Amino acid sequence: MANGIFKPTPASNEPVKSYAPGTPERGEVKKVLDKLCNSEYDIPLFIGGKEIKTGKTAKLSSPSDHSKCFGKYHLAEAKHLEMAIEAAEKARSEWKNLPWEERAGIFLKAAALLSGKYRYLINAATMLGQGKTVHQAEIDAACELIDFLNFNVNYMRQIYTDQPFSPKGTWNRIEYMPLEGFVLAITPFNFTAIGGNLPTSPAMMGNTVLWKPASTAILSSYLFFQILREAGLPDGVINFIPGSGAVIGQKALEHEKLAGVHFTGSTEVFLNVWKTIGNNIHKYKSYPRIVGETGGKDFLIAYKDADIAPIITACVRGAYEYQGQKCSALSRAYLPRTMSEKVIDGIKSQLDTVKMGDVTDFSNFLTAVIDKSSFNNIKSYIDFAKESPEAEIVYGGTCDDSKGYYVEPTVILTSNPHFKTMKEEIFGPVLTIYIYEDDKIDEALDLVDTTSIYALTGAIFATDRTMINKMLRKLEHAAGNFYVNDKPTGSVVGQQPFGGSRGSGTNDKAGSKVNLMRWISMRTIKETFEPPVDYRYPFMDDE
Repeated sequence: MANGIFKPTPASNEPVKSYAPGTPERGEVKKVLDKLCNSEYDIPLFIGGKEIKTGKTAKLSSPSDHSKCFGKYHLAEAKHLEMAIEAAEKARSEWKNLPWEERAGIFLKAAALLSGKYRYLINAATMLGQGKTVHQAEIDAACELIDFLNFNVNYMRQIYTDQPFSPKGTWNRIEYMPLEGFVLAITPFNFTAIGGNLPTSPAMMGNTVLWKPASTAILSSYLFFQILREAGLPDGVINFIPGSGAVIGQKALEHEKLAGVHFTGSTEVFLNVWKTIGNNIHKYKSYPRIVGETGGKDFLIAYKDADIAPIITACVRGAYEYQGQKCSALSRAYLPRTMSEKVIDGIKSQLDTVKMGDVTDFSNFLTAVIDKSSFNNIKSYIDFAKESPEAEIVYGGTCDDSKGYYVEPTVILTSNPHFKTMKEEIFGPVLTIYIYEDDKIDEALDLVDTTSIYALTGAIFATDRTMINKMLRKLEHAAGNFYVNDKPTGSVVGQQPFGGSRGSGTNDKAGSKVNLMRWISMRTIKETFEPPVDYRYPFMDDE
């Protein structure tokens, strides 16, 4: 057995490539895009290292262009869930007993493969399958996922090296053990990095995992799973089982061997996760760990002394990058009356220069929303605003799904601070603005804090430090990720650990060691070198 206190290279954030005209990366990713557009994938399940083609399939298509189909994927059924649980159980003993540095080596190698050999493949798959521009794909599928892997390995070592004080004559130790049973990872479509982080962070800590990827992110999820296999991930440690949430998720949640759930998705689904676990709590060997990041109704509020130009850009980037399909996307803004006209005119002016279209055209700032269901949902909110006497569409509002699922960047101005689009999550390129009187900042802050059930991200814009502090204190529970004079999106692993509370989740902060702590069970060991040989204490002696 090798002896050594191993230390990985300190993590640093992966540099973001620009993909500007003339750069090598621009040419490389375009080559891969062309190749993928002419590919025909047949993606199986992977259970215990074995490919399983169920025969029940769904299409792999692009939200930007319905005519682009690059294959199909197979759907898991209830019997495959049982097979995956058996495979996870079979792999669990050997995996949890593997030295931590051997586990670390797998994920560090995967990060290296993503950084080099497979960077353009994972980015192109994210662009075509999930409708991201090349910049949005780069900061997500490449950089953030690489950062999750590298930083989490360093966090894992930090956790393991945290040991208690030992007085003279004793040796106190803490063992950090994986959970008993399997972890279910349910991942979303909107971030390839989240899709990769949710199964790998429990696995890194010695757990075995069932991974149910989003149906609209199958290609990038599958490619990352193959990268993990190439990096040396043993069979059965992570089992790849795309399929219906009602079939896979519900059955897994009711299983007696469930040890934890790592989830990103809608608040409604997460509420059902809690309810199902609560109803089955008597079945489990231990209380399942439930970690989730859900919805957001993310805000921006400006004070009257704030600089106007940064607010305009924060609104455009925060609300419309990736078509507003980020949990952190800006969705409601509160502007003081004296600056409101200039800000709104500035937003409209910037949006006039914005192009929207297929991901393969790098001049586009927006592409299509993810699917028909999302398109219809977003359109329903825009139609509601068009028909309401309390709202006015001041920019955009056009929806067209004839070629792809395109929703024009839309700005709604409302006279009602509790208007539907100020309260409910839309998950699309729609920003609603409410104008408050300059001297009513306290009332405006109350509105920000109380209007929505969510508490994920938020931004304040002000110059006066006293006011900044006041806004921070007043809104301390309104956002788990808080931004001062910046847009409320773009958290970076190792810099801004991500997550919110209230209706936005458990706030277990992806991108920090807090999240990894959720996937272990601590055992304290006390060894006494000279144990007592008599029950009597000194206070019992005679005078």
